[in-house]
Parts: sequence; C-alpha cells; structure tokens
Amino acid sequence: MGGLDGKVALVTGAGSGIGAGIAHVLAREGADLVLTDLNLAGAQAVAAEVGGAALQHDVTSWESCRAVVAAALEQKGRIDVLVNNAGVSKSVPFHELDEAEWDRVNDVNAKGVFLTTRAVVEHMMERRSGRIINISSMVGKEAIPLFVHYCASKFAVMGITQGLAKELASYDVTVNAVCPGVVRTPLWEPLLDQLSETKGISREEAFAEFVAGIPLGRPQEPEDIGEAVAFLASDRAKNMTGQGINVTGGMQMH
Repeated sequence: MGGLDGKVALVTGAGSGIGAGIAHVLAREGADLVLTDLNLAGAQAVAAEVGGAALQHDVTSWESCRAVVAAALEQKGRIDVLVNNAGVSKSVPFHELDEAEWDRVNDVNAKGVFLTTRAVVEHMMERRSGRIINISSMVGKEAIPLFVHYCASKFAVMGITQGLAKELASYDVTVNAVCPGVVRTPLWEPLLDQLSETKGISREEAFAEFVAGIPLGRPQEPEDIGEAVAFLASDRAKNMTGQGINVTGGMQMH
C-alpha cells in the first residue's frame, strides 16, 4: 500500500526533469496523477510511463490554469495535492539582464505558482483538506551570482509558501516547499553551455565544479525531490506547514 493511495495529485512541469521524477515517485506511492506541461508531448510520455492524465498547461496564463483545474476536477472529481514544479532558468550577469528575461523567469517561477494555486485553492478550502507543495530552490534561501532574477523568483516562492501556509491553516490545507540543490535536468544543459563558454572549460568540468561544493559529493536526482514531495503530500506530514525542505546533499543547511 502506498502512502498516497486514492489521492489525486496535479503536478505542473511534469514532462521532464524534476517534474517527471516527482511523477514517478507519486505514482509508486499510489497517487492518481494529473500531469501538466507546456510541452504536452512530454507530459503524455511521462503519463504513459506512470499512468494518469496529461494536460497542456501554460502556468503564466490565468485562462490556462483555470482550464487545467476544471479539466482535472471533471476527470478526477477532486484535487488532493498540488505540486507547483514548472520552472525556467538562465545564467545572466546582472548588468546584462533585460526586462524580458526578468519577466520570463519570474512569470513562470513565481507568477505561475500564484496562478495555478489560485485556480486550485478554493476547491481545497471548500473541502477543508489539501496539500500544496511548491518547488523552490536552495537559491530561494541564499542567492548566488549570475542568477539574480532566478533567485528572486525562488525567494518569492518561499514567501508565497509561508504566507499561504498561515492563511490556509484554518482550512487544514498545508503549504510547504522543497528546495532542490544540484539536479542535472534539461534545465541545466543551457546553463552548462554558458558556463563552459564563459570559463573556457568543458561542460562536464563546469558541472563538476557545482558537484564539488556538495558535502555528500554527489548531485541530487529528480526522484530525490519526488521522495520529499511524497512525504509532504502524505498524512505523515500533517503537522508540517510553511516549511522549506532542503534536498541538497548538505550544500544548504538552513
């Protein structure tokens, strides 16, 4: 028996990377999944592996968020767990950062959490039950250079998590965040390209530099993030809310 048997979980950005890892772990734990992604083919491919429904979803669009939630409720009858995972990133020196790139990253990473949660939250309030899990980052607690816009978006996710946790506590809806460390997903590849070019080193050497800063000496896997999400989604975490759980191999400790 899985810890999430009978629970309906909606996971955004589930077509690849961390989202796919989360989907695999939640499926193993018995969750009935609704997997969403801007890339519908990616969500469908993961759904074919783990089961569940796949829906196209632009988290920056209020209309898309409302439509996805309506479709999920029509198909599944309820949403017990929302995992706000969709995210984008890019390494940009601050003096080269333009408004369009700032908006792109913050619209997906912060506004996307707001819009998707806003579309789900009244349903959870009416049922007086729910789990909301936001994927932030270790740089949502301590910023790093060359990613100021990304750090700002992930700090925003932590603010949403804490404020909403207090606001929804009386409805027995918990709101927590998971803060991944170094997880090599498709999101990393363009970053490694940039760092390789900037530093004149290979992409593998660039990635090794990040891994060298991890006390456990190894990167995290998408499924590692999924394990933390599964715990927070389960009844085992019923008395946890407003938390940011680090999954960083010791790279972040507060």
